[in-house]
Amino acid sequence: MKAILATAPGGTEVLQLRDIPKPDLASPHHIRVKLAAAGVNPIDTKLRAKPVYYPDKLPALLGCDGAGVVEAVGAKVSRFKVGDEVFYCNGGFGDEPGSYAEFSTLHEDYCAKKPLKMSPQDCAALPLVFITAWEALAERAHLQAGQTVLIHAAAGGVGQMAVQIARHLGARVAVTVSDEHKAGIARGLGAEKIINYKTQDFVQETLDWTGGKGTDVVFDTVGGDTFLRSLAAARVYGKVVSLLSTPLSLADSQLTRLRNLSLCYELMLTPQVMHLHDERIRQRKLLELAAAMVDAGELDVRVTHRLPLEQAAEAHRLIEAGGMVGKIVLTMG
Repeated sequence: MKAILATAPGGTEVLQLRDIPKPDLASPHHIRVKLAAAGVNPIDTKLRAKPVYYPDKLPALLGCDGAGVVEAVGAKVSRFKVGDEVFYCNGGFGDEPGSYAEFSTLHEDYCAKKPLKMSPQDCAALPLVFITAWEALAERAHLQAGQTVLIHAAAGGVGQMAVQIARHLGARVAVTVSDEHKAGIARGLGAEKIINYKTQDFVQETLDWTGGKGTDVVFDTVGGDTFLRSLAAARVYGKVVSLLSTPLSLADSQLTRLRNLSLCYELMLTPQVMHLHDERIRQRKLLELAAAMVDAGELDVRVTHRLPLEQAAEAHRLIEAGGMVGKIVLTMG
């Protein structure tokens, strides 16, 4: 089968198209999927540049998001049959086969049937960003109906999911974006307050929107100075949840303590990296929730680039250039 392998740590040139054997079923509970598409995420570019989780297992098959048709099932598989259309987040770090290939295998418990009202190619863009945004807002920050939330970088892959999930949960949504095009996207997804962070002070705009209180929740997808300034945009006793590592100075810690803020961190890869079977089943159930939301018309994913598998390096270059709107998928034919 055709596959894109990361042959060494480095730039996009290390992504090489190779012919490799079709993967075998690793256990009686595994399935093999003929892929229609693989989602491309920023984590893929980071693991290409520095394979921190499995540095001794190169060349590696990247790509944790995939969607396609079940092509083979193990003897003890009970959840799927050949011909089922599925999507999943699995592999891509060197320990299990990733999705930058024509076929991939995974345990049946980590796979979900795709939504009826979404194409397989679009489904491949959904898993990582949905799980990330849901865990951040619903499970870390416990966002509730009637609360307010500030979502940074709302036009990106995770940001667009976060806006839709927040609206699904009944929250009022403020967002930061960098231009009018991205503002229109966020507004169309249900954002109430649009802040152009290049021309407006997002802290002051958030305070004005909330009558001086700050939002109940801030979702930080940017890190750095944006995270630190967000501490003043959250209300006293509010919550700030971040996708990034956030070293705090003594002054920052004192401000956080004074305001009784809860700081939360989200890394949806933890169950896979730490081999937590039950947590991976929980994440699969989140994909089933996502499918139900799609079919109910409450969730969509914006795929802005559909590139053939052979152009994986170009997909990585687009992500590393920054400013992405929506998602990129690699298609298998």
